Amino acid sequence: MTARTYEVRTYGCQMNVHDSERLSGLLENAGYVRAPDAELADVVVFNTCAVRENADNRLYGNLGHLAPAKKAHPAMQIAVGGCLAQKDRGEIIRRAPWVDVVFGTHNIGSLPALLERARHNDEAQVEILESLEVFPSTLPTRRESPYAAWVSISVGCNNTCTFCIVPALRGTEKDRRPGDVLAEVEALVAEGVLEVTLLGQNVNSYGVEFGDRQAFGKLLRACGGIDGLERVRFTSPHPKDFTDDVIAAMSETPNVMHSLHMPLQSGSDVVLRAMRRSYRQERYLGIIDRVRAAMPDAAITTDIIVGFPGETEDDFAQTLEVVRAARFAGAFTFQYSPRPGTPAAQMDGQVPKQVVQERYERLAALQDDIAWAENMSQVGRVLDVLVAEGEGRKDGATHRLSGRAPDNRLVHFSLPADAAPPRPGDVVTVEVTYAAPHHLVADGAYGGVRRTRAGDAWELRSGRAPDVPAAGVLLGMPTVGAPSVGSAADACG
Repeated sequence: MTARTYEVRTYGCQMNVHDSERLSGLLENAGYVRAPDAELADVVVFNTCAVRENADNRLYGNLGHLAPAKKAHPAMQIAVGGCLAQKDRGEIIRRAPWVDVVFGTHNIGSLPALLERARHNDEAQVEILESLEVFPSTLPTRRESPYAAWVSISVGCNNTCTFCIVPALRGTEKDRRPGDVLAEVEALVAEGVLEVTLLGQNVNSYGVEFGDRQAFGKLLRACGGIDGLERVRFTSPHPKDFTDDVIAAMSETPNVMHSLHMPLQSGSDVVLRAMRRSYRQERYLGIIDRVRAAMPDAAITTDIIVGFPGETEDDFAQTLEVVRAARFAGAFTFQYSPRPGTPAAQMDGQVPKQVVQERYERLAALQDDIAWAENMSQVGRVLDVLVAEGEGRKDGATHRLSGRAPDNRLVHFSLPADAAPPRPGDVVTVEVTYAAPHHLVADGAYGGVRRTRAGDAWELRSGRAPDVPAAGVLLGMPTVGAPSVGSAADACG
């Protein structure tokens, strides 16, 4: 009997990307195999986001596109999970009766059983739990990258931001014990992983559940003691929980990268108060100053919402001033959209769409200029670039490849055609020769390749020749505009 195939389609934050790795692991553990590219799968799973208004339209539009395929292939199954499933519940079946399974954020481990039950009973299954029963890191996982991995240290959120629906869908914060986190990281490194990203809805509030306000800084330092772990990142921290012990841990722990994604949301104290963001402009910029004093080379990125209810031109001007002062390396910028069930959706002073668009364009132009200037300061620097999966090509006398600098900037680089091309997971030393707003270029300045266990793992897993990179997930540096799937932009922060 031929194994049934599956496809997982992911929307939203890194937490969703990591959850999708678990969904893939669960399905493969149950005997499913990943569908080849461009082939219709027997099971299609949507792992959804509810942060922005277009998330609903996107899901129901994609479900509509699958309706004819489902009609032509009745044995096909469609499952919907994630935050939008937690929010809409049975409404999904009402609007798309060809969906077979709906499951929530707290019970992703139920997916294989729900699919089997739907097949056996020939009727849709909806299962939404109200709270987390088992921390999801105990579930099997199919990682997308052999050299970089997500590690959840907490789930849920204790904040009450007026624009955000996620705490109602993910629940209150639940923290893993430090020993469990470190054991997972050590196991990943033993498999060849060089880089881990610690995940939490508000990652630096870690420890609140077991009463240790310095637990996050301690965890970063503990990661520094793991042999073979070369790069540690985290996302997304909340400014209200950002303490000096974390800055010290970042600056004093060699494998903790000098990159920080810290959501601003607005530069106006009036708007921040309306958002229920428990920091103000002065505190935010103070954190930036202390980070740069400890780590002058740090690349700092952010999230910003334009057009929050009641935002005046003066409020927006204050956001521009903070952007000028902070000099972000990149930003995810969103036009505010009301989310049903959030306090902000009922607020007076909803800003007209054309005003929001015009402000958004001004902010994008300013941030592009700043990012370009910040990147220009990198020209001439020698960087160790972690080679990424993606589309490489041989361009005449050179190989063209891409990767990430320690500060997470995207670097496109070229190697001589007669050089052995590095594998994803290897580290290449290059000199930056050109800068664009959203990437760096290193042409012709090449200091060699350090082959790594991560590259060995990629080669073993892919079964491909090293000069034909396999397509894969690229862990992205934020840029203004539309973020890629799995960006930090969709995290709560």
